[in-house]
Amino acid sequence: MRESILTIPVNEVFEPRCGCPMCAMRNTVEEHISEYIMGAAMMEPDVRMETNELGFCLTHFEMLLQQNNRLSLGLMLNTYLETARANVFDKKALIFKEGAKAKKAKKASEMEETCFVCSKVNWGVDHMLETVFTMFVKDPGFKKLFKAQEYICIPHYIMLMEKAQTKLQKGDLAEFTDALDKLVTDYMASLNSDVNDFCNSFDYRNAGKLHTPEMEHVRTSVERSIEFLTGRKPRVK
Repeated sequence: MRESILTIPVNEVFEPRCGCPMCAMRNTVEEHISEYIMGAAMMEPDVRMETNELGFCLTHFEMLLQQNNRLSLGLMLNTYLETARANVFDKKALIFKEGAKAKKAKKASEMEETCFVCSKVNWGVDHMLETVFTMFVKDPGFKKLFKAQEYICIPHYIMLMEKAQTKLQKGDLAEFTDALDKLVTDYMASLNSDVNDFCNSFDYRNAGKLHTPEMEHVRTSVERSIEFLTGRKPRVK
């Protein structure tokens, strides 16, 4: 399959064969969106209308803070808070209605369910996934590359399994899901063994073994397990 503007970014996240390629894909899109929203786009009326409506989740608030542009984030927060006050907390129409406080609490809870960055990332990843499925079917080299991945994390395993049901024909679907299952089950077995060795290393009979160079995979097994199970690297001090 000839390389194109669609296949190049997909190959770039799969070729390293290190970690979950879908996490790498999401991280790439997240980085672009974060830089975009904290730049000139922050002052575009249509973008501000979306951020005022959707807000941000904790993960992406932290990511935006890392951009070291607190003024841009502060400006977005200012109008987001103004919008939330007007539409939820200061809305006079709710005050005298029966069950007003419950309705207000429901509207407030909906604020936690939306995120501007998540919406854009999901859109971007969905479009890249179309290319992943096409390449798996039409490009033998990519199919081999897919099967050679280190692993697919659990959240992206679930996502790929769900998407594949509607994107692939019966024969291709079986081969894809078999390959996906193998990546997850093989890595989980290896990870489980490493975590077991990590726990056993605290037995006095194994004193000192954990800190030898060849035990690096065991020392990092707890963090790697969290990343595998959640699709996010844990923040470790």
